[in-house]
Amino acid sequence: MTVPDPGVYISPAQTYQEVRDLARTVDRIEAKLDGVLGEQTDIRNDVADHETRLRVLERARWPLPTVAVLAGAAGTATGVLALLR
Repeated sequence: MTVPDPGVYISPAQTYQEVRDLARTVDRIEAKLDGVLGEQTDIRNDVADHETRLRVLERARWPLPTVAVLAGAAGTATGVLALLR
């Protein structure tokens, strides 16, 4: 007659230790996740700042072509007036 396999026995102390190890691991993951989320917030702030700076530069640049066209038109008008006189 064969003896049935008693199976695997895990003591309550071993179970408790595994749960404690798992809790420590989860705490470490939460700490890392908090750090990543903090960095993400910093990156979003940096992107918003860069976007604002770019918009300011774009607004400051638009008059330059207009001034160039007006200067060219004034020069042409002056040249035409000089030819006609």
